[in-house]
Amino acid sequence: MSVVSVRRPTRKRSEALLPDSGRGSFWWYLLPGFVLLAVIVLIPLVWNIYLSFTSYRGIRPPKFIGVTNWVRLFGDEKFWTSFGNSIAMIIAMVVIPTLVGLVLAAMLFDLVGKKFGGKLASFLRATYYLPQILPVVIAAIVIGWILRPDNGALNTMLAAIGLGDLQHNWLGSPDTALASIMAVMVWVQIGYPVVIFMAALQRVDPELYEAAELDGANWFQRFRSITVSIIRPEIFVVTLTCTIAALKVFGPVYTLTRGGPGTATMVPSYYSYSEFFQSQQVGYGATIATALTVVIVAVSILFIVAQNRAERRENER
Repeated sequence: MSVVSVRRPTRKRSEALLPDSGRGSFWWYLLPGFVLLAVIVLIPLVWNIYLSFTSYRGIRPPKFIGVTNWVRLFGDEKFWTSFGNSIAMIIAMVVIPTLVGLVLAAMLFDLVGKKFGGKLASFLRATYYLPQILPVVIAAIVIGWILRPDNGALNTMLAAIGLGDLQHNWLGSPDTALASIMAVMVWVQIGYPVVIFMAALQRVDPELYEAAELDGANWFQRFRSITVSIIRPEIFVVTLTCTIAALKVFGPVYTLTRGGPGTATMVPSYYSYSEFFQSQQVGYGATIATALTVVIVAVSILFIVAQNRAERRENER
């Protein structure tokens, strides 16, 4: 008499270990996060959007005025000037640090690490990252001391080496104030892409460099064909995060120039702050902040779409 064994359907191990009554209980662990998200992000965002359609000075209740603030915003020359200064901040915080950081990371990984050892490469990486550790306000105060027109370190050094004619009021002149802040932001920001790119280069197979070197490829050819191609996802991440930071930059402008002289260094975040707390035009300040939020969301979506398309093309090859 043959015995036929019937195999019963089994559940997954995780499901078997979880009681039926507790399978939905994990949602309770997400509740604190949802509450914090609502209190810190969603509710203030909705309130800010509502205020952009009101006239509000922070004392009496907001008065709904429709799209008046938005019409004023699109015709506000000061806002468009601040937006143009944000493009300069993108150059200083995204374009230059990303390009220079990419080259520095490749040199530290491919040249310095091989010829002088990993310890020197790690030391230089930490050195480049040091400005990122400093609070932005502290770094801006130090730079403000250096750029003082009377006894600043920069003008003192220029006088000491016989270049006194180049002494200048770097932060007090409309011609040089924005460029000075851009130089500060390059110095502060450059360490971030160096660290990210060097971490990304750890997953590059060294045999690829060796094979390319045996085929006669020079350093730049290896950099272009191997380094940039493999760490493209990290390049997208650095570019996106730095762009968002550039659009929201506030601390250095507030500490060094307060948007001046005139509107030479005005950026949207500081313009919104000045309307909120100095002019007490809360509704209009909320409009500027909402417009900046829309720009940041649009830029993020464009970056994500571009990254997905690039990855799709890479997979189709």
